[in-house]
Amino acid sequence: MNHKLELRNVTKTFSTEEGEMMALEDVNIEVKPNEFLCIIGPSGCGKTTLLRMIAGLDYPSSGEIILDGKEVKGPSPDRGMVFQEFSLFQWRTVIKNVTFGLEIMEVDKQEQYKIAERYIELVGLTGFENRYPHELSGGMKQRVAIARALATDPAILLMDEPFGSVDAQTRNILQEELLEIWKRTKKTVLFVTHSVDEAVYLADRVAVMSARPSRIIECMDIGISRPRKRTSIEANAIRERLLMLLGSAPKIT
Repeated sequence: MNHKLELRNVTKTFSTEEGEMMALEDVNIEVKPNEFLCIIGPSGCGKTTLLRMIAGLDYPSSGEIILDGKEVKGPSPDRGMVFQEFSLFQWRTVIKNVTFGLEIMEVDKQEQYKIAERYIELVGLTGFENRYPHELSGGMKQRVAIARALATDPAILLMDEPFGSVDAQTRNILQEELLEIWKRTKKTVLFVTHSVDEAVYLADRVAVMSARPSRIIECMDIGISRPRKRTSIEANAIRERLLMLLGSAPKIT
């Protein structure tokens, strides 16, 4: 099978005052094209570090990260990133935030706006093009961030707890909207979350990480057809299994 993304024995070590600290050890993941993969694990286990290395914002100490058959060597528009915090440019309007990556790529200005309008419509923000971030709710800001990440047509969308800063009701709405966007764009998505419920609702598969030095304990197929009921017997059974795996992970010392 052709994999969209492969992590081969990825290890990450940091230098500290106490000496070398291994954050990730021999992490192996294979992600299929158009797959929605969630990554869960204890706090501090290195989920964000892993995503940053896939984005090219950090580098493995050893091992390889392969995207579409090529090793990741640094940042590139073929990886769109959405962070937990609302990482918008406060001095730029919605549409100017969405066109930012296209400007870097030196896309024709008229084409920039055409593409931006398309993705602003996709995330349900038509009519808000000329608003500034301080005029938007938390959920709207993350919709802008998703539109900006998608506007460069990345090969993969990397999402680091993107709904962690919004209230529960908004989070549920954003989850449903993200699934609709995923279905329409057919993107490969890697989604880091602390929420087992969120992982079960969103993912095709869930990768469970141990505590530091982190490894993949298991990659679990969800195997529930969509749309999913959050409280179904099947969802509850998978949730219990994931919680058991997290509970068996060694604690950080």
